[in-house]
Amino acid sequence: MASPKLAAGDGNYDFHLRSLSAASRDSAAAADPASDPNLLQSVRMVFEMCKEAKGANDEMVARAFPVMSKLFQRCAAAPTLSTASTGVLLLTILQFFLDFGEAVLHDADGSLKTFFRSCLSREFADPIVAERTLEFLIMNKMKILSCFPTLVPQFFPLLLKLIASNGERLDNKFSEVLPLMMSAGSFLPLFLSLMDLPMLVVALEKVERSSGTLIGSSLATIQKSAAPEMLLALMDEAYTGSAIEDQSGNSGSDDSGPLDLADPMFLDLLKDENDGIAAKHWTSPTISSTLQAALNSPQSDRLKQSLKMAPHFLSVYFATALRDVNNSLLCALIPVVMSRYAAMFPDKDFSFKVRKRLSDFLLSAFQRSPDIIALLKKPITDRLGEAHGNPAKTELALHLCWAIGEHGAGGINHKDVAREIFENLELLLYENLATSRLGLSQEPGFDSMGATSRKSSQARLLCFVVTAIAKLATCHNELLPRARVSLAKVARSRTLDRRVWQRACDYLGLMNEPAICLSVLGPSTAQENGPGIVNWSEGGTKMVAHIPFYLLAEQKGPPSHDFSYADLLPAE
Repeated sequence: MASPKLAAGDGNYDFHLRSLSAASRDSAAAADPASDPNLLQSVRMVFEMCKEAKGANDEMVARAFPVMSKLFQRCAAAPTLSTASTGVLLLTILQFFLDFGEAVLHDADGSLKTFFRSCLSREFADPIVAERTLEFLIMNKMKILSCFPTLVPQFFPLLLKLIASNGERLDNKFSEVLPLMMSAGSFLPLFLSLMDLPMLVVALEKVERSSGTLIGSSLATIQKSAAPEMLLALMDEAYTGSAIEDQSGNSGSDDSGPLDLADPMFLDLLKDENDGIAAKHWTSPTISSTLQAALNSPQSDRLKQSLKMAPHFLSVYFATALRDVNNSLLCALIPVVMSRYAAMFPDKDFSFKVRKRLSDFLLSAFQRSPDIIALLKKPITDRLGEAHGNPAKTELALHLCWAIGEHGAGGINHKDVAREIFENLELLLYENLATSRLGLSQEPGFDSMGATSRKSSQARLLCFVVTAIAKLATCHNELLPRARVSLAKVARSRTLDRRVWQRACDYLGLMNEPAICLSVLGPSTAQENGPGIVNWSEGGTKMVAHIPFYLLAEQKGPPSHDFSYADLLPAE
């Protein structure tokens, strides 16, 4: 039974409802309905009373809903230059719609989209609105996933602008919302946008320098700023094609000058909604000049924070992808990941952290589904052919060589693919045997490395190539004769690094003992039991003496003990 205080006819409830009704009808307040400081309190009180009421709940919701709906529409339609923030008020009304929508048969999808388009697009830089928006999405995560699964993926660019403007303060909350942004239509664009988060900060700061602050200590300062209006104008040009006059006549090459409104990369960075297009204009001249200017000037606090946040967001993205995404989307993502391995914001620490996450994802994806290597034969061989381009591409080639050898180019059922990849590895090996530097020409990326660094990089690459050749031949026996020829050429070469020479000699020796070779160099996945195959899950019952003595070649004399592996492996 409802308490007397919260009954449908209670004075407090009626008072607040009348206040809301008057605000929704008052023509004098139409220009800025949120300017009344008591309005938000009345909405909260009506909402709480509807939640706490028992027997009179349905009647109270039925009376409040028309008023809430009319107030929401009036606030959302308020002029752009209103003096008060409507974000928190609209979020409170949206929570009312989500909690009681079933009682009044209201679909909140339109209201949610209205909030993103009419309110958050102007107030994403407001720290209070930004935090309340993320809290709203976290609180209603399950309902949004089940009832509005396309909402957050549609507006993820706007949420990225939100975190780019507010920085590390909202890092953890944004990480909770990030999985909601992933869908079939947003999967690839979201990855590219996360990679370009520092560029988004640069673009926002460029708008800020041109037209005023995006963020301030007071809501009035933010709302009166011309910067949000410039962003809305950019969106209008992106979606409708209407021209925006560039009064400066500046191309945007100078970082202190106005933004080049015609540059498609900036338009893509500053959009509010996902258009499903994954292509990025990374080679844009304006982007290149802006990046150069950003490198030559001190980094802002927001840019520094974005350089720290982006690698963490990529970790969340990849973990979610490996857990929830099917192989079709992974096959679409991996070539994009490889294409961006050497194309990112040119900050040393940022590049190192991001490349670490990219390589970890690639290896994890291949480990999860080795068949992907066979499906992506063409992009993988293309990247192997670019191994001499620059240090980043060389590093990518190292990881790809390891994955190819570890998984037998997709497994024993992909012999044609294995042969083609083997031929590419042979070509890469012979190119490096014929020259003392990586590739056939001196690339600009290596000019600053020095002769010692180039030799070390070449030695690392050749070690991985030689290992991949030996492993491929072990998995696919028809390649053994060609592998012996390739390794013999390396073993006869005295100009190579000793580590490469020693590795080739070791593999040639292993190939004379097929059982041991299969145990040591065989693929780690999907291999059948056979002579020399060690089932490491039974390690607790094996003896040290069961290890082939070839593996102990560096040790003189017999093993120091003959105890069970149970002494070495922790008990479950």
